[in-house]
Amino acid sequence: MDGTGTRAGRRGPAGRQEEIAEHVLTHGSATAAELAERFQVSLMTIHRDLDELEHQGIVRKYHGGVTAQPSGVFESNVAFRMKAMQFEKDAIAAKAAEMIEPGMAVMLDDSTTTLALARRLAGITPLTVVTNFMESLNLLSQVRDVRLMALGGDYDPLHNSFLGVSCIEAIDSLQVDLCFVSTSAVSGGFAYHQEQHIVSVKRAMLARAARNVLLLDHTKLSRTALHRVAPLSAFHRVIVDAGASAEALREFDEHKIAYEVAV
Repeated sequence: MDGTGTRAGRRGPAGRQEEIAEHVLTHGSATAAELAERFQVSLMTIHRDLDELEHQGIVRKYHGGVTAQPSGVFESNVAFRMKAMQFEKDAIAAKAAEMIEPGMAVMLDDSTTTLALARRLAGITPLTVVTNFMESLNLLSQVRDVRLMALGGDYDPLHNSFLGVSCIEAIDSLQVDLCFVSTSAVSGGFAYHQEQHIVSVKRAMLARAARNVLLLDHTKLSRTALHRVAPLSAFHRVIVDAGASAEALREFDEHKIAYEVAV
């Protein structure tokens, strides 16, 4: 038995499931056979572990394995999204921060790309920041001269954010200067997302800002997901990273979408 299996065995099923989740979130996917060998347990045990992790919304099972990758119907767990495309998200955030001036009211959605922007706000204070994302709330609660407004609602552990009717009602009572959102896919002049309850909150946010900005790493381009969020014309600007293909940028030009490439 290798060291990983011994450690997981000592910690019991909960510890093993934690390590399985970390492995899948790091690598994106794994087969059941690979995990059974890695953790020195039976395939039946691995499938029970994966059933539990799927129930928690951390991974999704498919025939013969498990994945943390997004699809057109499911979004990835926030833990996976926080690990993905970090350099690109930081470049996009740096470009987005140039649009913010002290004294503004800014709204951030529950995306990990806007979290990268939240990390840059300490140098642009005073600001009022409105968000439903727990990660951004925890981060910005430590920043001086940020008036932080938390959007309440139903807590969703998959996204580590607050959603639902109460969240939308809170958004509807506000008006901000800038709203920054990200989304799962862009194609044909529209932004898309996999989950309807996320779409409802993003749409409410977009309706309450003087200017809207869409932040996209290049993996989101030329893809679709189940639900349309909004036409790209609803955004004052789209910011993408330098990995965006020439074809994707031509599509922005064809739809007369204002965009910037963060390098």
